Amino acid sequence: MKRATINDVARVAGTSKKTVSRVLNNEPNVRESMRQRVMSAVAALNYRPLTSARSLATNRSFMIGLLYDNLSPSYIMEVQAGVLEACEAQHYSMMVQPLVSMAPDFVERVEDILSRHRPDGLILTPPITDHPQLLDSLRKNDVPFASIAPMHAKGCIGVSLREREAAATMVAHLVSLGHRRIAHILGDPKHGAGIWRLAGYRDGLKRAGLKENPAYMVQGRFSFESGVAAARQLLALRQRPTAIFAADDDMATGAIWAASEAGIAVPGEISICGFDDTTIAKQVWPPLTTIHQPVREMGRRATEELLRRVHGKGEATMVEVNYEMRIRASTAPTS
Repeated sequence: MKRATINDVARVAGTSKKTVSRVLNNEPNVRESMRQRVMSAVAALNYRPLTSARSLATNRSFMIGLLYDNLSPSYIMEVQAGVLEACEAQHYSMMVQPLVSMAPDFVERVEDILSRHRPDGLILTPPITDHPQLLDSLRKNDVPFASIAPMHAKGCIGVSLREREAAATMVAHLVSLGHRRIAHILGDPKHGAGIWRLAGYRDGLKRAGLKENPAYMVQGRFSFESGVAAARQLLALRQRPTAIFAADDDMATGAIWAASEAGIAVPGEISICGFDDTTIAKQVWPPLTTIHQPVREMGRRATEELLRRVHGKGEATMVEVNYEMRIRASTAPTS
C-alpha cells in the first residue's frame, strides 16, 4: 500500500501542510476545530510521520532517553510503560539505557549517549536523579531533563510523592493491628526513597509511642535478594518482630520467601508489607499489603513535563502525585 504523506493529510483536512505540521508537533495557537480536523484526517489515512523528515525540519530527534540504575525490574517496567505512553501520545520514541551510577566514568557515558543519539531530553530515575556531577553536566550543556522522585527537587521538574508520610501511614496501619515489634528493611541509602521511607518508619513509631530498636532496622538494597537476607537476620532474632515493613515490594517479597523457608506463617505468625504496589505485589502469595505509588503515572507525568519544557509550552513544574494504602492478605492482627 502507498504510504500517506503530509500533503495527503493537508488535502483531506482542507488546510495547509504547515498547519498539519503545527498540529502534529503540538504547537500552540491552533484552533481546536482545526486540530480535530487534522487528527481525523491522520486517523483516516493511517498517516505516520517519518521521524527522519521531522528531525530535518525541526532540528529535533523526537526521542526521549530514560536512564536508570535500579535493581527492581518491576519498578523500571512500570516507569517505562508510563514514559512510552506519554511519548507515543506526542509522536516521540523512547530510548532506554541502563547505567551504573557509581561507575567512575558514569557522567562520561551519559555525555557519550547524548552525543551519539541526541535525544531531545532525559528522564532520570533514582538514584540517578540526585547524581550531582551528572546534574551539573546536564545544566551546563543545556540538556532538558525531568526527575522522578528526586531527593533534592530544587531547580528540577518532574514528579514526586510524599513518601515519608506514606511510610508513616503504613506503620500506623500495623500499629492498628496490634503490632508493637515492627521491623524495617531499609532501602538503598543512595536513594531518596530509602531515606524518606526510613524517616517515615521512625515517624510512625514515634507517633505510636514506640521506641526504636536498632536490631529491627536492617539494610536492604531494593532487591529481592537483599530482602531475603535482611528477613533471615530479623527472623533469627531471639525476640523476632511480629511485623516487617520493607521499603519496596521486591524486598517484601523476599521477606515472605524467607519466612516460608523458616516455616513461619504469613500473616499468621508475622505480617509483612511493602511499598510501591508493583505487579509482583499481586502475584506473590499471600498478596502483599503495600503503599500504592502510581509508578506508571509518574513516568507519564514526568515525560509530559519534560516535553512541555522541550517545546516551551507553558511552565514545566515538579508535579506531586497521591499515594494510597492497598491492604491485602499479608498483614493481619497480631496474635
